[in-house]
Amino acid sequence: MLARTADSLFWLGRYMERAGNVARSLNASLRMAALAAPRGTETAEWEGLLAATGTGAHYAELYGEPTPDGAARWLTLDTLNPSSVSACFEAARRNARAVRTALTVDMWEAVNDSWIDLRKLDPGDAGGDRLMGFLDWVMSRAVLFNGAAMDTMLRDDAWRFVRLGTMLERADNTARLLASRRHAFLPGAEEDAASHAQWQGLLRSVSALRAYQHMFRDRLRPARVVELLLMRPEHPRSVSACYEEVNAILSVLAMSDGEDRVACRRLAAALRGRCVAQSPARLMDGGLHDLLAEVIDGNGNLGTSIGKCFLVG
Repeated sequence: MLARTADSLFWLGRYMERAGNVARSLNASLRMAALAAPRGTETAEWEGLLAATGTGAHYAELYGEPTPDGAARWLTLDTLNPSSVSACFEAARRNARAVRTALTVDMWEAVNDSWIDLRKLDPGDAGGDRLMGFLDWVMSRAVLFNGAAMDTMLRDDAWRFVRLGTMLERADNTARLLASRRHAFLPGAEEDAASHAQWQGLLRSVSALRAYQHMFRDRLRPARVVELLLMRPEHPRSVSACYEEVNAILSVLAMSDGEDRVACRRLAAALRGRCVAQSPARLMDGGLHDLLAEVIDGNGNLGTSIGKCFLVG
C-alpha cells in the first residue's frame, strides 16, 4: 500500500473518532457544569474539558477564560479549533475523498453525508437548547462510521490503518479525560457527592457508566473507575483494550520486517503492559498522575513512530 494512502486511512479513522469523542465529552460536561455551578466551579469544569481535548491553551490565547457558550462553540463549530466537530468532519471527508476507492459505499456515505448535513446546519442548531440534540447526532454519525467499517470492510491493510487510527485516538482520549479529572482521584479524596459526580461524568464521557454498573454491581468507587478505564480488556474504550488492538494490528503490518516497524510494535506493547501491570490501589495512593502522563506522552511517541514506519513515503 502507498504511504499516502495509508496516511489518509489512518487519519480518517482518527478524525471520525475524535469528533465522536468531543461530542461525548461535551455532553457529559454540560451535565457536570449544571451540577457544579452552585459550588462555583463551573469554570473549572470547562477548563478541564478543554485540557482533555488538548486545546485549552489555544482557547485561552484567543478567548480568555472559558464560558459555557464559548467552550461549546469552540468544540463544535469554531473553524479556529482544529479539533472541533466541524473541523474533524471536514478533515475526515478530505481524507476519505483521497482514498475513495479503498472505502466501502457505507463508509463513504457515513462520512460524506455527515459533512453535507453539517454544511447545511444553521449555527443556532448547535447551540442553546438544541446543543444536546446536535451532540447526539454527532455521536450517532461516529458510531455509524465505525459500524460501517466493522461490518462492510475487508480485513486487509486498508481496514487495519483505519482501525489503527481509531484505536490510537481512543486510547489518547480516555487517558486525557482521566488526567483532566485527576483531582477526583487524589489520595485521600472524599467520596462525597462532588467526587461521585466527577466519576459519573468521566464514565459518561466514554460511554462506560452502564458498563461499570454491569461489571461491578456496586456504587461508584474511584479505584474501580480507574481499573475499568485503564486496565480492563472487556471495555472497548479502556486504554488497555485500545493498545491490545493496536498491538495486534501492528504485529500484522510489521511482518514485512524492518527494525523501525518492530520498534513501533514494541512501543505499543510496552504501553499496554504499563497499564495492566498497575494495581488500582497503588494508583489511588498517588501513582495515577505519573502513569497518565507517561501514557499520554507515549501515545504521542507511538503516533510519531507509526507515521515514520508506515505513513511517510
